Amino acid sequence: MSGDGTGYPLESIRAIVQKLPHFEALGLKALELNRGNCLFRVEYSPELVGNLESGVVHGGVITTLLDSAGGTAAFSVVPDGASVATLDLRIDYLKQAEPGRAILGYAECYRQTRHIVFVRGHACHDTADDPIAHFVASFMVGSVGFSPSDRA
Repeated sequence: MSGDGTGYPLESIRAIVQKLPHFEALGLKALELNRGNCLFRVEYSPELVGNLESGVVHGGVITTLLDSAGGTAAFSVVPDGASVATLDLRIDYLKQAEPGRAILGYAECYRQTRHIVFVRGHACHDTADDPIAHFVASFMVGSVGFSPSDRA
């Protein structure tokens, strides 16, 4: 992945994504951000519940968590000034999230071409050994997508 110093500054990416409306609305927090990978967290909140009887967080929250982590990981490896947009996202839900518990979302870039960044990862409560969901995604570089420099 990019490591030649021509990518977006990592702290700029972190500052920008933390101000995005959907990050604020869901309470998404970037715990770790490195070149090619990141770790996010969303705290349990009654406002995020999709099933009032069971208290389980809505699947859309996990989808947003993983898509956001994947996009952020993609931004960490593209050239400064490039835009990124989700091209494809596949999520396999393996089990329900447990009510009352925070959810972690991890994403890593595993291949990059001139126009596409390929990302994979998972959602879990504590450890990747017991995932809630796995995902793979591809992000188009240079599309009409979002760019952190749009927010600067």
